[in-house]
Amino acid sequence: MRCHAMPDVPGRRKPTASEDFIRGLWKENPTFVQMLGMCPTMAITNSVKNALAMGLATLVVQFGSNVFVSMFRKRIPNEVRISTYILIIATFVQIVDIGTEAIVPETHRALGAFIPLIVANCLLLGRQEAFAAVNTVWRSALDGLGMGLGFTFGLTTVGTVREILGSGSWLGFRVMPASFEPWAIMNMPPGGFFAFGLVLLSFAWWKDRQKRRAALDAAITAPPLARPILEEASV
Repeated sequence: MRCHAMPDVPGRRKPTASEDFIRGLWKENPTFVQMLGMCPTMAITNSVKNALAMGLATLVVQFGSNVFVSMFRKRIPNEVRISTYILIIATFVQIVDIGTEAIVPETHRALGAFIPLIVANCLLLGRQEAFAAVNTVWRSALDGLGMGLGFTFGLTTVGTVREILGSGSWLGFRVMPASFEPWAIMNMPPGGFFAFGLVLLSFAWWKDRQKRRAALDAAITAPPLARPILEEASV
């Protein structure tokens, strides 16, 4: 069954264009919130360069397929919509694959089969079905750009942790002292799980800290009778 946009509810404010863009960067980040695209997140984030290249490649495919699906959403028969979306995504993946091989052949060789495998990324098909198929071209373009940048941010963050701890460098530049002993596991496939776990723990700690700080600020500004309840919530 096709996913439809939520019906208008009296009193509910519609999302703005900027919110469509920002959603993918933070609130619904594909990597850290939706947990999508885990295969490239674990496999090619052993360096920031590879992570950034894969993120940008996915961004181009996400943006292009979002726009294309939105443009023809009213002409695509409901019975073949999924196969049509996959065909559109595969077309943009092929364009990115050929372009990457021509412009940056070394990066293309490093990413290997993971560029063609972008077509299997659940993020892409999910955004076509849930958003691009029911929204305007402008909003779909912003959604694709935001989700693509959010995915790039996620890959680059994990790649940063793995490259610094695994090689003592960032984008090839030495950032750790000469006495630093690289963690060999970070350059191996299990290092992706370890680095991803560290990043998730850091985000969880930061969110919990922000929540406690907001509760404490509310307790300070609240009326005297309500302060004990709010102070307990901040503990």
